[in-house]
Amino acid sequence: MYNDNALLLRRERNLLVLLALICVALVGGALYLQFVEHQDPCPLCIIQRYFYLLIAIFAWLGSRFHGWRGVRLLELLALLSAAGGIVTAARHVYIQAHPNFSCGFDELQPIVDGLPPAHWLPSVFKVAGLCETSYPPLFGISLPGWSLIGFALAFVALATSLWRHRRVR
Repeated sequence: MYNDNALLLRRERNLLVLLALICVALVGGALYLQFVEHQDPCPLCIIQRYFYLLIAIFAWLGSRFHGWRGVRLLELLALLSAAGGIVTAARHVYIQAHPNFSCGFDELQPIVDGLPPAHWLPSVFKVAGLCETSYPPLFGISLPGWSLIGFALAFVALATSLWRHRRVR
């Protein structure tokens, strides 16, 4: 029984590393769109970057634990981050579907720009665009739509893992 538990834990930790790498790659893709394609990030884009980075950090930290308790705790934190990302991306999709509806650029920008990372890495975390700005879709899906899909997949993967291993010790 011990070997099965150790194998399950090792597999789970490897999957958390993979999730962290995917989330970092998604932020890298956003940076490519910003710096190469000149698609300026809006407040909701920046907030989504934060949520992807939180998922990556929690997943990576969870992969460092050698016991189920720590792994599950960090998976839960990553799950909550994915839920926050879903809400943010869904709001962004809604705003782009209703272009006359403002995301509150004037209200959100000072908040997002006031966060410490915006001072540490302004080129990455400072707002430069409007949430209503719609850039060309990728394979027929808007960028916020892709982000919503990414958050939903992370959420489902984490929720499934937590559910499946709820009784493992």
